[in-house]
Amino acid sequence: MLKSRICDILGIKYPVFQGGMAWVADADLAAAVSNAGGLGIIAGMNMNGEQLRAEIKKARSMTDKPFGVNVMLMSPFTAEVAEVIVEEKVPVVTTGAGNPLPYIKKWIDAGVKVIPVVASVSLAQMVAKRGATAVVAEGGESGGHIGEAHTLPLIPQVVDAVDIPVIAAGGIADGRGIAAAFMLGAEGVQLGTRFLVAKECNVHQTYKDRVIKAGDSATVVNGRRIGHPARALKNPFTRLFAEREKDPTATDEELTSFGAGALRKAVQDGDWENGSFLCGQVAGLVKKEQTCREIVEELALEAETVLKNAASYLG
Repeated sequence: MLKSRICDILGIKYPVFQGGMAWVADADLAAAVSNAGGLGIIAGMNMNGEQLRAEIKKARSMTDKPFGVNVMLMSPFTAEVAEVIVEEKVPVVTTGAGNPLPYIKKWIDAGVKVIPVVASVSLAQMVAKRGATAVVAEGGESGGHIGEAHTLPLIPQVVDAVDIPVIAAGGIADGRGIAAAFMLGAEGVQLGTRFLVAKECNVHQTYKDRVIKAGDSATVVNGRRIGHPARALKNPFTRLFAEREKDPTATDEELTSFGAGALRKAVQDGDWENGSFLCGQVAGLVKKEQTCREIVEELALEAETVLKNAASYLG
């Protein structure tokens, strides 16, 4: 069975995390992934403390397995969300979009396992020194907000730099990707795009259909000019954003305003014209809707098969 020390540390069956995707990763999805043996993660995004508390309680009503919360550190509600995580004794916290150092000690003291998402060796070393349980090293192939480093070179460098488990993310959608990540030294993986089409995922059906129809060149990165690059499916919104991004008369504030609310339009309304359909480069590998259990078990079986057959390449 596919297993690593992160399974024992977190009390999960498979070393498979579901990404904390804003507007997507709710209690329904997180509980389904955790029930399937992975680590389901609720996206804290811009929720206030009480909104997040309600999602945590809902997840607890649906699963008795460990799950996590992703804290978006740019949120204006980060401080109160950090307190709710302590009060609710959330088993695992992942973090993104900012520096988690001000909150790590509070969470660790409360028994929360802290697993920051990092896009560089330096940040991985920084959080490891502060007591992080593990890190999610995410390459630029992933959907949503991305860093500059790509998964293949990033993972082994982070593995060499820290002594804690490294979870690989970005460009992984099947067992082959998991096996490759393990060969690079990772001890787990985090997937987002594959779970977008889970039957328990509450995104608009148009979102799921567009991911399933996507090919290898279906995504584009916008937002580098304003310091927030994000990968999404190519559509009228991304094309118009690119045009405005190149326009020297458009201010950064205007660009930011133009993008505001676009993800919600995609997730809730399925608005192909005006929505931002965040998605990774692996969309071409995602072919059908499945339950979270089917996804997780298929991933594990595929990875096991690839790893067992790896010896055939040795003479």
